[in-house]
Amino acid sequence: DHGSQFTSWAFGRRLIEAGLVGSMGSVGDCYDNSMVESFWGTMQLELLDSRSWKSRADLANAIFEWIECWYNPIRRHSSIGMLSPADYETAHTPPHQDH
Repeated sequence: DHGSQFTSWAFGRRLIEAGLVGSMGSVGDCYDNSMVESFWGTMQLELLDSRSWKSRADLANAIFEWIECWYNPIRRHSSIGMLSPADYETAHTPPHQDH
């Protein structure tokens, strides 16, 4: 995001103090964050808003399960031709060849 709150000196100092490195791509290029924003929005709607979590460990396990058991192998995505990420990767990865 290129908003002033994320490009401000104060925000940059807070990142450094927390041991983090900020990053952002240029506007409108192939590294635009609309895909990841869509991912977070989908996870918020389909998982995070669906219940309350007893612990961080329960939430972490639920996120892992949602991504690895549903989102990647099964859920179809319009941005990749209505394939699941796992099917898309299989279709676009050349087979391994032994020499």
